[in-house]
Amino acid sequence: MSSKNKENNKNENDSFVKNPSEDSGSIESDSPINEAHTEQINETGSVLVNRRGKIIHCLTIVGQIEGHYLLPQGSKATKYEHVIPQLVSVEEDERISGLLILLNTCGGDVEAGLAIAEVIAGMRKPVVSIVLGGGHSIGIPLAVSSRLSFIAKSASMTVHPVRTTGLTVGAPQTFEYFRKMQDRITTFVSDNSNITKERYNELVLNTGELVMDIGTILEGQEAVDEGLIDRVGSLSDALEALYEMVENR
Repeated sequence: MSSKNKENNKNENDSFVKNPSEDSGSIESDSPINEAHTEQINETGSVLVNRRGKIIHCLTIVGQIEGHYLLPQGSKATKYEHVIPQLVSVEEDERISGLLILLNTCGGDVEAGLAIAEVIAGMRKPVVSIVLGGGHSIGIPLAVSSRLSFIAKSASMTVHPVRTTGLTVGAPQTFEYFRKMQDRITTFVSDNSNITKERYNELVLNTGELVMDIGTILEGQEAVDEGLIDRVGSLSDALEALYEMVENR
């Protein structure tokens, strides 16, 4: 094969991210969406975007957070074993400047959700989250784990105690286990937001709002008023805030 043909093949196979040594590895602004982009969105629910040479990784967390056990076929799920390696990659990739997390989740596995939230909270790069639709249950720690959190006006967040399905042993140790698990969630949320542990527990144990359960539903502005979320806003607001954080870093 001639050197010219080799060069042509190389250009055709190049990723939409340039070599890190070339202009900090920016995504080419005029690069069309190709098959690789589509596969990335289909397989991981994530995509890279670029503005003026600053690359942002957009990660979606939707459906239920799947933990150690597979959810039934047909359930929309976010797998923690997929998300955590992505977060590590974003943190260590010098070409990526920040992370935007799009949340629309009904909750799911507590330990898997907390694991993802802890990874996000420990990242050095700027991270902004936005709740779209809903950020319920274990989705709350995921929403507050970012440096700056947004919620859409029409979105809501359901605060309720830890629940379980299946066989439960009616012993004091069982209730103590649930108490400790709930305390882990409450502590994480209060440490990463502007709500106190006492107020969060009041919302969790509210018996006057949910018909079939105990807890509280917070809509957009209410979540901000309670100190759970930082701002009400849209996707463009979240992106603008993230790019500003990247510029000031």
